[in-house]
Amino acid sequence: MSSPLGVTHVASHRRLTWWMLAGLVLPCIAHAQLPTYELSIRDGHFTPALLEVPAGQRFKIVLKNIGQGPAEFESTPLRVEKVLSPGVTTFVVIHPLRPGHYPFFDEFNPQLPEGGILAQ
Repeated sequence: MSSPLGVTHVASHRRLTWWMLAGLVLPCIAHAQLPTYELSIRDGHFTPALLEVPAGQRFKIVLKNIGQGPAEFESTPLRVEKVLSPGVTTFVVIHPLRPGHYPFFDEFNPQLPEGGILAQ
């Protein structure tokens, strides 16, 4: 025969396990629901050169360096900087933006035109 203390312990353990699983799964679901945009970098050239995004909403940019050398996605107004080796794919999450234009560039190729994000 189980004591009431044992039953309470099992119930508490189950609740704790559920909350731990929710803590692992919910952030993944939140990231999966972010609008996602792809941006390729090849030797300092961005494709597409302009990303149009909704203002006031977080979003994710998947960055792919398809060039032969290192690349860097950098934006001073967004306060983001990401260096990619050749063949690397990574991502950045951008906070909700006010309407406007936010330039970005590849610091390894400063002589090439900038890209930009247009939030509207």
